[in-house]
Amino acid sequence: MSNLVEIRWHGRGGQGAKTAALLLADVAFSTGMYVQGFPEYGPERMGAPITAYNRISTFAIRNHSNIYDPDYVVVVDETLLDSVHVTEGLKESGAIIINTSRPAAELIPKLQGYQGSVYTIDARKISLEALGKYFPNSPMLAAIVKVSGIMDEDRFLEEMRKSYAHKFASKPEVIEGNMKALSLALQEIRPAK
Repeated sequence: MSNLVEIRWHGRGGQGAKTAALLLADVAFSTGMYVQGFPEYGPERMGAPITAYNRISTFAIRNHSNIYDPDYVVVVDETLLDSVHVTEGLKESGAIIINTSRPAAELIPKLQGYQGSVYTIDARKISLEALGKYFPNSPMLAAIVKVSGIMDEDRFLEEMRKSYAHKFASKPEVIEGNMKALSLALQEIRPAK
């Protein structure tokens, strides 16, 4: 990992992009890194486009602005490719991760000429298999960890188990389902180009 990694999340209200950004910050913090995890608030409502951000670093972070030139972009809802310029400012040395079941060839023309790495993952399939419901945030969280290399995958899973155990102490089935979703996503994230 470089000294500072900046991530921008694009999703829709209710899909868990904000929650995933905050979970990533929590887990990175627990491994000794400096972190920021925050949403950009506006007139959000269920289904409306939302943006969330992470900064993860090995040194103290002094910048508290939004992230305009991210290293990575995570697109939780592929329909946003039609209405939001998700690759705006995205460094070509970084990558974009898109939740989709569609072939990459159908998505690349929607990336407004972005020439960097593109990864895809079917978070719907993974979450339905692991949780029985569509919650894309856990698979997308694992996908960004895998693609960015911001932390060791085993340590990530260990810290996520602790986090889920704290949040869902009375629901062990939710813990195991989310852990399965994370593990599957780490295996299934693929480069599209």
